[in-house]
Amino acid sequence: MNGGPNFKFNEAASISVTTADQAETDRIWAALTADGGAESMCGWLRDRWGLSWQIVPAALPKYLGHSDPKAANRALQAMLKMRKIDVATLEAAANATEN
Repeated sequence: MNGGPNFKFNEAASISVTTADQAETDRIWAALTADGGAESMCGWLRDRWGLSWQIVPAALPKYLGHSDPKAANRALQAMLKMRKIDVATLEAAANATEN
């Protein structure tokens, strides 16, 4: 897209990438936020050109769609505090025991 300064990227158009594991998530996240990119919340970022991306570990739907609604909610609450998705933190939240 060559819209010049009058037509800039915004969140109306984005690219979603499903990653196989945390290492791939970390690698892609680092590459896209380098050289002027910016982190956002819940797995979203903007690259140096202003294009929005959502980097989604394949494990994310497993935890957010957990068969135990309380475990799913704990994973959701953990994700809402994240910028880059951390699978180990999601897993720990989903598997946490309630006091």
